[in-house]
Amino acid sequence: MTSSSQVRALAGDLSLAVVRLARHLRGRRADAQISLTQLSALATLAREGSMTPGALAQKERVQPPSMTRVIASLTDLELVQRQPHPTDGRQIIVSLADAGRALIADENSAREAWMTERLSTLTADQLEVIAGAVEIMRQLVDEE
Repeated sequence: MTSSSQVRALAGDLSLAVVRLARHLRGRRADAQISLTQLSALATLAREGSMTPGALAQKERVQPPSMTRVIASLTDLELVQRQPHPTDGRQIIVSLADAGRALIADENSAREAWMTERLSTLTADQLEVIAGAVEIMRQLVDEE
């Protein structure tokens, strides 16, 4: 597969497969009390740890004013906590609250249960192919 038309076709097929997989995973959401944008911000905090709103906006690839609104809504829901920045009085640090951690755990559990069930139907060879594809997909989306 070296021609540009073959790569373009693969790109289309992969994009569609990823969208469909994401739709299935979103359908496993245990409790849709928050938006996917809010869920993504919580997941980033769970994975990366506490950070400033600006850093969170950058990781989520949204504008800082948008992230300010997301953080405010998550604070109102008591899913995140805001603390003063230890060295910069103009900044705050956002971290997961216990309720946010619990919500992320529930979301992950529901998705992983569905995915585990689906993967258990595959052969060992198919699982190896998927494991390799996961690593390649990580490389595609990792930031430089």
